[in-house]
Amino acid sequence: MTLAPFVILLLAALVGYAINLRAARAIRYGGSRLHSLQGFHGLFSLLLVIVPVLTLILVWLAVEGGIINRILLSSLPDGVLDGLGSGAIQLIGAEIRSIAGGRVFGTPEDWKLEAAERLITYREISSWLLVGVVGAVSLGLIYFARSRVAAEFRARQRVETITLGLMVFCAVVAIFTTIGIIAALTFETIKFFQLVPITEFLFGTNWEPQIPIREDQIAAEGAFGAVPVFLGTIVIATVALFIAVPIGLLTAIYLNEFAPGRLRKIVKPVLEILAGVPTVVYGFFAILVVAPALRQFGESLGLDVASNTALAAGGVMGIMLIPFISSFADDALSAVPRSLRDGALALGATRGEMMLNVLFPAAIPGIVGGVLLAVSRAIGETMIVVMAAGLIAKMTINPLDSVTAVTVQIVTLLIGDTAFDNPKTLAAFALGMMLFIATLVINVFALRIVRKYREIYD
Repeated sequence: MTLAPFVILLLAALVGYAINLRAARAIRYGGSRLHSLQGFHGLFSLLLVIVPVLTLILVWLAVEGGIINRILLSSLPDGVLDGLGSGAIQLIGAEIRSIAGGRVFGTPEDWKLEAAERLITYREISSWLLVGVVGAVSLGLIYFARSRVAAEFRARQRVETITLGLMVFCAVVAIFTTIGIIAALTFETIKFFQLVPITEFLFGTNWEPQIPIREDQIAAEGAFGAVPVFLGTIVIATVALFIAVPIGLLTAIYLNEFAPGRLRKIVKPVLEILAGVPTVVYGFFAILVVAPALRQFGESLGLDVASNTALAAGGVMGIMLIPFISSFADDALSAVPRSLRDGALALGATRGEMMLNVLFPAAIPGIVGGVLLAVSRAIGETMIVVMAAGLIAKMTINPLDSVTAVTVQIVTLLIGDTAFDNPKTLAAFALGMMLFIATLVINVFALRIVRKYREIYD
C-alpha cells in the first residue's frame, strides 16, 4: 500500500497537466490571446499537485510509525509495561512488529499476538486513510488549478515562483544538512577530546582503540595516537595519485590534441563508463584480483608482500581516479583560447611543442584544480580502502605492507552495538572531523585555483 499514494499522485499530476493544457488550448482556439504559453498552464497544475501532495505523503510516512507505536503501546493490557525501562519497552515493540511481519520466534504470549494483529489493522487503516487523503487533496488541487485557467492568468510567473521556491528549499535543506553534520562532528569530537588529550591524538604514534566497554570485559587500556592512521591514508592516496595523475594527464593530452576523431569517440565513452563503476566493484577487484596478483609477483621476486597492501588499494583507487583527472584536464585544455594554439602553430611550432610550451602551461590552473579535487576524493574514499587495506595501524611508508586508513578505522569503530559515551566510539568522530577539515581545505584551495582559471579564460 505504500506505493499506492505515489501512483495516485503521479496520475493526478498528469491528469491535471492534461486538463489545464486542454483548457488553455480551448481558450487560444476560441480567439483569445493567452498571457502565457499553453505548456505553462499545464505545468502550473502539475506542480501545484505534486509539491503539496508529495510533502503530505512524506510527512505522513515519517510520523506514521511513531503515532501507531504510541497507540499500540497504550492499547496493551494493564500492568504489562509496569516497571519496565525505555529499552525494555522498545524491545517489546520490536517483538510485536516482528510478529506482525511474520517473524515469530518461540511461543509469544497471547497479548503479543493480539497486539500484532492490532498493529496490522492500524497500518491498514493508516494506508487506506493516506490513499483517501491523497486522492481528495489531489482532486481539490486539480479543480483549483483548472479554475485559474484564463487568458489573463500569468501561468509562467506562477510556475517560476513555485520552481524558485523549490530551489530555495533544496538550498536551505543542503545548508542545514551541512550545518548539522558539522555540529554533530564538532560536538562528538569535543566529547572525545575531553576523554583523550588532543596532543596524544594528533602526535601519538600508537593506535589501539580497543578498550573495555563494560566493567566485566577484559581489553587493552587503549591508545589513540592517530599518526599511523593519517600516515596510512597518505600512503594509499600517494600511490593512487602516482598512478592516476600521469595516466590521466597523458590520456587527456592525447585525446584533446593528437587522437583521431574516431578513436576519441570510442575512448571518451569508455572512460565515462569507467567513472560510473561503483566503488564496491573496484573494491572487489582489488581484493580478489590485484592483491593476490601482487602477492604472487612479490613471492616470485623474493619480496614479502602482505595480503592487504597499500599498493593494491591505492592502485585500484588510481584506476578509479583516471577518468576524473582526465575529464578535468581535457576540459581545461579545451578551454584555452583557440588563438593560442593557432598562434603557436603559425610561428612554426610542432603540435608537440605547442602542447608542451603553450597549451599545457595555459591550462595548468584548471588541471591543478582537478588534481586537488582528485586528492580530496582519494583521501575520502571508503569502500575500496575498507575492502583492500588492512586494519592494523603501522608506522610505515612501505606500499607493500599492510596499512590502515582513516575511513577504515571509522567503519571499524562504528560497527556493532557500542555506546556513544566511550573513547573507542567517539574516536570515529574525531577521525571524521580531521578528514572533513583536510578535504575542506583541499577543496577550497582547488576551487580558488579553478575560479582564477575561469576568470582568465572564460
